[in-house]
Amino acid sequence: MEPLSEEQTGRLVVIVTDLARQGRTQELLEFLDHGLPVDVQDGEGNTPLMLAAYHGRTETVRALIGRGADVDLRNGRDQSPVAGALFKGEDEIVGALVAAGADLDAGTPSARATAEMFGRTALLG
Repeated sequence: MEPLSEEQTGRLVVIVTDLARQGRTQELLEFLDHGLPVDVQDGEGNTPLMLAAYHGRTETVRALIGRGADVDLRNGRDQSPVAGALFKGEDEIVGALVAAGADLDAGTPSARATAEMFGRTALLG
């Protein structure tokens, strides 16, 4: 089988990141089962984990963590998944990312700074 072209790869990343945003976990996992890297990034550096966390897709976040997603991989704006989840008020997702070892001081602003801005420091343990 021939490798995908750059254009095909770009289209695949759009599909996968849309699945993450929508919380369509099973369909997303099928792509990973067929060899797509769990930490694939879109043109802005967002991973499926980042997008699922930001859009409140708890099941998808847990599945991606279970598949070895890097909980600290920041996007092109230096934002971390846990800071995005804090910003959106996604308490359960914050808990899952913290339990998976997310670095609370990584990124700009960091998760710790975001939690302080929104009075949510209790979520950080």
